[in-house]
Amino acid sequence: MAGHNKWSKVKHIKARVDVIKARVFSKCSHEIALAARAGGGDPAMNPRLRAAIDGAKAVSMPKDNIERAVRKGTGELGGNAIQEATYEGYGPGGIAFFIETATDNLNRTAADVRSILTKNDGSIATPGSVAYQFDRNGEIRIPAEGISAERLMELAIEAGASDAEPYEGDAVDGDDAAHVLLTEPTELGTVAKKLRELGVRVLGEKLVLIPRNPTVIDDIEVARRILKLHDQLDDYADTVNVFTNFEVADEILPQLAE
Repeated sequence: MAGHNKWSKVKHIKARVDVIKARVFSKCSHEIALAARAGGGDPAMNPRLRAAIDGAKAVSMPKDNIERAVRKGTGELGGNAIQEATYEGYGPGGIAFFIETATDNLNRTAADVRSILTKNDGSIATPGSVAYQFDRNGEIRIPAEGISAERLMELAIEAGASDAEPYEGDAVDGDDAAHVLLTEPTELGTVAKKLRELGVRVLGEKLVLIPRNPTVIDDIEVARRILKLHDQLDDYADTVNVFTNFEVADEILPQLAE
Protein backbone atom coordinates (compact mmCIF):
# COMPACT_ATOMS: atom_id res chain seq x y z
CA MET A 1 0.00 0.00 0.00
CA ALA A 2 3.01 2.29 -0.44
CA GLY A 3 1.32 4.39 -3.11
CA HIS A 4 -1.66 5.03 -0.89
CA ASN A 5 0.67 6.19 1.87
CA LYS A 6 2.58 8.48 -0.50
CA TRP A 7 -0.65 10.18 -1.61
CA SER A 8 -1.47 10.69 2.08
CA LYS A 9 1.85 12.51 2.46
CA VAL A 10 1.05 14.73 -0.51
CA LYS A 11 -2.32 15.59 1.03
CA HIS A 12 -0.58 16.45 4.30
CA ILE A 13 1.76 18.84 2.45
CA LYS A 14 -1.24 20.32 0.64
CA ALA A 15 -2.94 21.27 3.89
CA ARG A 16 -5.70 23.19 2.16
CA VAL A 17 -7.28 19.97 0.87
CA ASP A 18 -10.42 19.24 2.95
CA VAL A 19 -9.65 21.71 5.74
CA ILE A 20 -12.62 23.95 5.04
CA LYS A 21 -15.45 22.66 7.21
CA ALA A 22 -18.20 23.62 4.79
CA ARG A 23 -16.65 21.47 2.08
CA VAL A 24 -16.08 18.56 4.45
CA PHE A 25 -19.67 18.73 5.70
CA SER A 26 -20.96 18.89 2.14
CA LYS A 27 -19.13 15.71 1.21
CA CYS A 28 -20.42 13.99 4.33
CA SER A 29 -23.99 15.09 3.51
CA HIS A 30 -23.69 13.71 -0.01
CA GLU A 31 -22.47 10.33 1.24
CA ILE A 32 -25.14 10.11 3.95
CA ALA A 33 -27.89 10.96 1.45
CA LEU A 34 -26.63 8.40 -1.06
CA ALA A 35 -26.36 5.71 1.60
CA ALA A 36 -29.87 6.42 2.88
CA ARG A 37 -31.27 6.40 -0.65
CA ALA A 38 -29.60 3.06 -1.44
CA GLY A 39 -30.30 1.17 1.79
CA GLY A 40 -32.85 3.06 3.86
CA GLY A 41 -32.63 5.56 6.69
CA ASP A 42 -31.96 3.16 9.59
CA PRO A 43 -28.19 2.96 10.27
CA ALA A 44 -28.71 -0.22 12.27
CA MET A 45 -29.91 -1.94 9.09
CA ASN A 46 -27.70 -0.05 6.62
CA PRO A 47 -23.92 -0.54 7.13
CA ARG A 48 -23.01 2.06 4.52
CA LEU A 49 -25.20 4.66 6.24
CA ARG A 50 -23.76 3.78 9.63
CA ALA A 51 -20.22 4.29 8.31
CA ALA A 52 -21.21 7.58 6.66
CA ILE A 53 -22.77 8.89 9.87
CA ASP A 54 -19.78 7.78 11.94
CA GLY A 55 -17.49 9.57 9.49
CA ALA A 56 -19.59 12.74 9.77
CA LYS A 57 -19.51 12.60 13.56
CA ALA A 58 -15.73 12.15 13.44
CA VAL A 59 -15.41 15.59 11.78
CA SER A 60 -17.91 17.14 14.23
CA MET A 61 -20.74 17.53 11.74
CA PRO A 62 -23.82 18.81 13.64
CA LYS A 63 -26.57 16.31 14.42
CA ASP A 64 -29.18 18.42 12.61
CA ASN A 65 -27.11 18.34 9.43
CA ILE A 66 -26.78 14.58 9.65
CA GLU A 67 -30.51 14.07 10.17
CA ARG A 68 -31.33 16.43 7.28
CA ALA A 69 -29.01 14.50 4.98
CA VAL A 70 -30.70 11.22 5.93
CA ARG A 71 -34.15 12.68 5.24
CA LYS A 72 -32.96 14.07 1.92
CA GLY A 73 -31.71 10.64 0.92
CA THR A 74 -34.95 8.90 1.84
CA GLY A 75 -37.00 11.52 -0.01
CA GLU A 76 -38.71 13.00 3.05
CA LEU A 77 -37.61 16.53 2.16
CA GLY A 78 -38.96 16.41 -1.38
CA GLY A 79 -37.21 17.97 -4.36
CA ASN A 80 -35.17 16.13 -6.97
CA ALA A 81 -33.70 12.84 -5.81
CA ILE A 82 -29.97 12.70 -5.17
CA GLN A 83 -28.29 10.20 -7.48
CA GLU A 84 -24.86 8.64 -7.42
CA ALA A 85 -22.72 8.94 -10.54
CA THR A 86 -19.11 7.97 -11.18
CA TYR A 87 -16.79 9.24 -13.88
CA GLU A 88 -13.49 7.88 -15.12
CA GLY A 89 -10.81 9.90 -16.82
CA TYR A 90 -7.16 10.61 -17.43
CA GLY A 91 -5.09 13.62 -16.46
CA PRO A 92 -1.62 14.91 -17.38
CA GLY A 93 0.90 12.13 -17.86
CA GLY A 94 -1.86 9.58 -18.40
CA ILE A 95 -2.71 9.52 -14.68
CA ALA A 96 -6.00 7.75 -13.93
CA PHE A 97 -8.83 9.55 -12.14
CA PHE A 98 -11.98 8.02 -10.65
CA ILE A 99 -14.54 10.61 -9.52
CA GLU A 100 -17.54 9.81 -7.31
CA THR A 101 -20.35 12.37 -7.32
CA ALA A 102 -23.80 12.96 -5.85
CA THR A 103 -26.18 15.05 -7.92
CA ASP A 104 -29.77 15.99 -8.61
CA ASN A 105 -28.90 16.79 -12.25
CA LEU A 106 -26.88 14.12 -14.06
CA ASN A 107 -26.54 16.11 -17.29
CA ARG A 108 -25.09 19.13 -15.49
CA THR A 109 -22.62 17.08 -13.47
CA ALA A 110 -21.42 15.06 -16.46
CA ALA A 111 -20.80 18.25 -18.45
CA ASP A 112 -19.00 19.93 -15.54
CA VAL A 113 -16.69 16.98 -14.83
CA ARG A 114 -15.83 16.68 -18.53
CA SER A 115 -15.08 20.42 -18.66
CA ILE A 116 -12.78 20.32 -15.63
CA LEU A 117 -10.82 17.43 -17.12
CA THR A 118 -10.43 18.91 -20.59
CA LYS A 119 -9.43 22.34 -19.27
CA ASN A 120 -6.61 20.68 -17.33
CA ASP A 121 -5.10 18.57 -20.13
CA GLY A 122 -7.25 15.59 -19.26
CA SER A 123 -10.07 13.63 -20.84
CA ILE A 124 -13.11 11.53 -19.97
CA ALA A 125 -12.53 7.77 -20.28
CA THR A 126 -14.96 5.01 -21.14
CA PRO A 127 -16.61 3.28 -18.14
CA GLY A 128 -14.42 0.48 -16.77
CA SER A 129 -11.19 1.67 -18.35
CA VAL A 130 -9.98 3.18 -15.06
CA ALA A 131 -11.90 1.34 -12.34
CA TYR A 132 -10.03 -1.94 -12.76
CA GLN A 133 -6.81 -0.20 -11.74
CA PHE A 134 -8.08 0.26 -8.16
CA ASP A 135 -9.13 -1.93 -5.23
CA ARG A 136 -11.97 -0.95 -2.90
CA ASN A 137 -11.04 -0.77 0.80
CA GLY A 138 -12.29 0.72 4.02
CA GLU A 139 -10.04 3.43 5.48
CA ILE A 140 -9.96 4.50 9.12
CA ARG A 141 -7.81 7.39 10.33
CA ILE A 142 -6.66 7.53 13.97
CA PRO A 143 -4.36 10.04 15.73
CA ALA A 144 -0.66 9.41 15.28
CA GLU A 145 0.23 11.21 18.50
CA GLY A 146 0.66 8.77 21.35
CA ILE A 147 0.37 5.66 19.16
CA SER A 148 3.64 4.09 18.03
CA ALA A 149 4.01 2.02 14.87
CA GLU A 150 4.21 -1.08 17.05
CA ARG A 151 0.98 -0.18 18.88
CA LEU A 152 -0.67 0.57 15.54
CA MET A 153 0.01 -2.98 14.37
CA GLU A 154 -1.35 -4.33 17.65
CA LEU A 155 -4.53 -2.30 17.19
CA ALA A 156 -4.87 -3.52 13.61
CA ILE A 157 -4.79 -7.11 14.79
CA GLU A 158 -7.12 -6.52 17.77
CA ALA A 159 -9.69 -4.63 15.71
CA GLY A 160 -9.57 -6.91 12.67
CA ALA A 161 -8.06 -4.50 10.15
CA SER A 162 -6.43 -5.94 7.02
CA ASP A 163 -3.46 -3.54 6.91
CA ALA A 164 -1.95 -0.53 8.69
CA GLU A 165 0.02 2.47 7.44
CA PRO A 166 2.01 4.43 10.06
CA TYR A 167 2.08 8.21 9.77
CA GLU A 168 5.34 9.27 8.11
CA GLY A 169 5.34 13.02 8.65
CA ASP A 170 8.24 14.86 10.23
CA ALA A 171 6.20 16.03 13.20
CA VAL A 172 2.87 15.37 14.84
CA ASP A 173 0.53 18.20 13.86
CA GLY A 174 -3.07 17.83 15.02
CA ASP A 175 -5.55 15.70 13.08
CA ASP A 176 -3.42 15.89 9.92
CA ALA A 177 -1.01 13.53 11.67
CA ALA A 178 -2.94 10.29 11.37
CA HIS A 179 -2.18 6.62 11.16
CA VAL A 180 -4.33 4.74 8.64
CA LEU A 181 -5.97 1.36 9.09
CA LEU A 182 -7.32 -0.46 6.05
CA THR A 183 -10.21 -2.91 6.14
CA GLU A 184 -12.29 -5.06 3.84
CA PRO A 185 -15.14 -2.89 2.50
CA THR A 186 -17.80 -4.81 4.42
CA GLU A 187 -15.81 -4.64 7.68
CA LEU A 188 -15.33 -0.85 7.86
CA GLY A 189 -18.04 -0.17 10.45
CA THR A 190 -17.17 -3.24 12.52
CA VAL A 191 -13.46 -2.36 12.76
CA ALA A 192 -14.22 1.29 13.57
CA LYS A 193 -16.59 0.21 16.34
CA LYS A 194 -13.97 -2.14 17.80
CA LEU A 195 -11.37 0.65 17.81
CA ARG A 196 -13.73 2.89 19.75
CA GLU A 197 -14.35 0.07 22.23
CA LEU A 198 -10.56 -0.12 22.66
CA GLY A 199 -10.54 3.56 23.55
CA VAL A 200 -9.09 4.81 20.27
CA ARG A 201 -10.36 8.10 18.82
CA VAL A 202 -11.45 7.67 15.21
CA LEU A 203 -10.76 10.78 13.12
CA GLY A 204 -12.56 9.52 10.04
CA GLU A 205 -13.80 6.43 8.26
CA LYS A 206 -14.84 5.92 4.65
CA LEU A 207 -14.64 3.64 1.65
CA VAL A 208 -11.71 4.40 -0.64
CA LEU A 209 -10.15 3.20 -3.88
CA ILE A 210 -6.47 2.31 -3.69
CA PRO A 211 -4.39 2.02 -6.88
CA ARG A 212 -2.99 -1.42 -7.63
CA ASN A 213 0.09 -0.11 -9.45
CA PRO A 214 0.77 3.58 -8.71
CA THR A 215 2.51 5.64 -11.36
CA VAL A 216 5.54 7.46 -9.93
CA ILE A 217 5.83 11.10 -11.01
CA ASP A 218 9.32 12.63 -10.77
CA ASP A 219 8.63 15.78 -12.84
CA ILE A 220 7.61 18.65 -10.56
CA GLU A 221 5.62 20.49 -13.25
CA VAL A 222 3.62 17.38 -14.15
CA ALA A 223 2.97 16.77 -10.45
CA ARG A 224 1.69 20.32 -10.01
CA ARG A 225 -0.62 19.98 -13.01
CA ILE A 226 -2.02 16.72 -11.66
CA LEU A 227 -2.56 18.28 -8.24
CA LYS A 228 -4.28 21.29 -9.82
CA LEU A 229 -6.68 18.97 -11.65
CA HIS A 230 -7.27 16.99 -8.46
CA ASP A 231 -8.03 20.19 -6.54
CA GLN A 232 -10.53 21.42 -9.12
CA LEU A 233 -12.34 18.09 -9.23
CA ASP A 234 -12.30 17.87 -5.44
CA ASP A 235 -13.60 21.43 -5.07
CA TYR A 236 -16.52 20.81 -7.43
CA ALA A 237 -19.80 21.04 -5.52
CA ASP A 238 -21.15 17.63 -6.60
CA THR A 239 -17.95 15.70 -5.85
CA VAL A 240 -17.92 13.15 -3.04
CA ASN A 241 -14.49 11.58 -3.62
CA VAL A 242 -11.64 11.81 -6.12
CA PHE A 243 -9.21 8.91 -6.46
CA THR A 244 -6.06 8.83 -8.56
CA ASN A 245 -3.18 6.45 -9.14
CA PHE A 246 -0.15 8.72 -9.04
CA GLU A 247 2.67 8.69 -6.54
CA VAL A 248 5.09 11.57 -6.10
CA ALA A 249 8.79 10.71 -6.11
CA ASP A 250 10.50 11.45 -2.78
CA GLU A 251 12.98 13.85 -4.34
CA ILE A 252 10.29 16.33 -5.46
CA LEU A 253 8.05 16.14 -2.39
CA PRO A 254 9.75 19.13 -0.69
CA GLN A 255 9.14 21.29 -3.77
CA LEU A 256 5.37 20.76 -3.49
CA ALA A 257 5.43 22.52 -0.14
CA GLU A 258 6.97 25.66 -1.63
